[in-house]
Amino acid sequence: MTTQQYPIGTPGQPWGVEEKQQWLEQQRIQRSYFDDVVTQINQLHEQFDIEQYGALNYPNYTYPLFILRAAEFDPNRPTVLITGGVHGYETSGVHGALAFAQRHATHYSQWFNVLIAPCVSPWGYETINRWNPYAIDPNRSFKPNSPAAECALLIDYIAQQDLNFIMHIDLHETTDTDNSEFRPALAAREGTVNTNWNIPDGFYTVGNSEKPTPEFQRAVIDAVRKVTHIAPPDTDGKIIGAPVEQEGVIHYAGRELGLCMGMTDAPYVTTTEVYPDSPKTSPEECIEAQVAAVRGGLEYLLKHGLA
Repeated sequence: MTTQQYPIGTPGQPWGVEEKQQWLEQQRIQRSYFDDVVTQINQLHEQFDIEQYGALNYPNYTYPLFILRAAEFDPNRPTVLITGGVHGYETSGVHGALAFAQRHATHYSQWFNVLIAPCVSPWGYETINRWNPYAIDPNRSFKPNSPAAECALLIDYIAQQDLNFIMHIDLHETTDTDNSEFRPALAAREGTVNTNWNIPDGFYTVGNSEKPTPEFQRAVIDAVRKVTHIAPPDTDGKIIGAPVEQEGVIHYAGRELGLCMGMTDAPYVTTTEVYPDSPKTSPEECIEAQVAAVRGGLEYLLKHGLA
């Protein structure tokens, strides 16, 4: 374990408005949400009803937010929700959601209503960031009266649908920048001391400790191991500081922590994590791992008569 001092702020003191503005001024657009994501969404208009559920109106930037709704929704069928890009920098989450939409969503819509929000945080996608412009982490902000517009707009949309959610898979990555940038920045923002964790080399899931589903998590892991390797525990028997529940699975308290996976009442939820910086994988393989995770979860539901 190592500690690292962040260049913004005073050690031991939480950030105020000035420090957050200083952080924001250092951020730069590095890729295009409109070119990379919206163009792909627009190509799916024959397979989906594409709905704009809101827009992020940030200084100098306005981002429309889209959700893909597979055609012929039936209120008597269970609904599955797939979210990507809650942390915008986690690339395969966005493109894994889009790849599933392009190749597999129509097939599974025979049994399920399929909703896909492929890029919840487009400013984070463009600036390759975990936070939004106000230094708020969306994946700690899925809660009532959310301080993050990324979360509040999606929560409001979902609440208006009155759907019976059976599964929600939230697609994420764990990257080397967690240690080099994001955890040091978090500690600086909070006025605490950062201690880096061991970045797990491979795929793992974060199940919801508030409603654990070990067999479902195992089905996701088994589907993904056909595509890429599963993360082993560290020398303390943990993954990112959490005890390993079974191979490649840890637990967080979804709703208590304001995680995206705790947003609905779906009984089957998980957060996926791939490691794109591994020498054993590639960007394409990471995307395929995300697709496999979604399909593994859906196949579990079908196998157990939950459609």
